[in-house]
Amino acid sequence: MIKEFQRLKQQEIKNLDWSAKRFLTKINYKIHTDAIKQNLIPQKLDKKDIWFIYADEADILNKALFWMTAKQWREENSWEKGNIRDYTTVEQLIVLANLESINSELIKMWLEQSKRLELLNNTAITQMKSLVENTITKKLK
Repeated sequence: MIKEFQRLKQQEIKNLDWSAKRFLTKINYKIHTDAIKQNLIPQKLDKKDIWFIYADEADILNKALFWMTAKQWREENSWEKGNIRDYTTVEQLIVLANLESINSELIKMWLEQSKRLELLNNTAITQMKSLVENTITKKLK
């Protein structure tokens, strides 16, 4: 019974850990979607086209950090449940949260998507190098 209790506690900690990591990216999600809504979505557009714009912008972040879209990840990992962000490291989640904020500012500056992708990718590379070497992020794991 003690071993089962310990196993359940370990699972609980793991679930809390996952939630905390995902929370990092959800913090800036609203900032990112507001910038998209205010700057990229024309007045008269149907819901399907609006959804496509949001998905396209999410994929810009995915491409900048993971070098693939969410659809590409699902195709390559069809046996996995969830999405690409459910399988990321702490460092990747921190960078993703930063990229959401940066992209929202770049959108407000009216930078074209290809230029934003280039800038975001360079930022992702720089930040990942810094975070992987950082001992503080190792404590978050």
